[in-house]
Formats: sequence, structure tokens, C-alpha cells
Amino acid sequence: MELDDELRQCMRDIRILRDIEQIKRVKHQYFRCIDTANVTDLAEILDEHVTAKLVGGSYVVELAGRDDYLEMVRNGFHADAIAQHNGHHPDIDVISETEATGVWYLHDVFHDLRAMRSTIGTALYRDKYVKVDGRWKIKHTGYERIYEVVEEIKVKPTLTAHYLGRHGHKIP
Repeated sequence: MELDDELRQCMRDIRILRDIEQIKRVKHQYFRCIDTANVTDLAEILDEHVTAKLVGGSYVVELAGRDDYLEMVRNGFHADAIAQHNGHHPDIDVISETEATGVWYLHDVFHDLRAMRSTIGTALYRDKYVKVDGRWKIKHTGYERIYEVVEEIKVKPTLTAHYLGRHGHKIP
């Protein structure tokens, strides 16, 4: 009987580790989709009823629903933007077979060449995940800044590569 209990515990641990790895992949895809304004792939990893609360030094953005979130990305990560978001040090807890939470450390750089403003900072993302039809999705995401530096861009940089310039939403 002891061996059966041990085997069940091993199987449970393997499921949890597999879920944690799948959640990591979802969040990595999230950062990649944000920086490339890939709203098609982003839609696949956001729950239909996703909520968000993003708290910076001079802003609070609250969103409800996948469509609102995708619209924010489409307009925020436009053709005149340069973005780099790195999420690391994941701390993920699987609560049940269909629910999990995660804390991620964010470091980001964002240059808005329309507004000629640069933002550099860090934050802690606090996420909730839900498993739908066997796939993990982001149910809630949000961050609060640890620090944020916003500065005027005095001279437009010479870009030799600019992905969003080619693929981002063109704002008139």
C-alpha cells in the first residue's frame, strides 16, 4: 500500500511540474506577443474574460475582457514604438488541476517615438491562470512598478532594425 501512495504522489508531482512548465511557456509567449504586437497569438493565451491592472508611476490601466486587452496592445505597441519586456524569476503555484497563480519579475524598455518618450523600469507581475480545454490561459494579469524612469527622447534614434515599424499598427 505504501508503494501505491508513493507512486500516486510521484504522478501528482509530475503533473504539477508539467503544468508549471506549460504556464512558463504561456507567459514567455505573452512577452513575445506584446513586443511584436502579435495580437493573433496573444488572443490564444488570454482567457475570454481576462482582467488586468497595470500600475506605473504615472498611470493605472484597468482592462476587462480579451478584446479590450488586445486593443490596448494593438494601439500601445504601434509602428512608432520600440519594446522589450523580459519576465524572469517565475514563482508559480498550482492551486488545483485548473487554477494557478504566478509572480514574475519584469524588466522593460519602451520607446514611444510618436511622443518622443522613453520608459525603463521593473515591476512585479501577479497573474492568475486557468486551464481551459487542457490549455493554460491568463485569467488575470497585473503589475505594480518597483521603479520607473520616464525621460524625453531628445534625438530620434537611428534604427537599423525595427520590427514594430514593419509589423505594428500604423496610427494616423
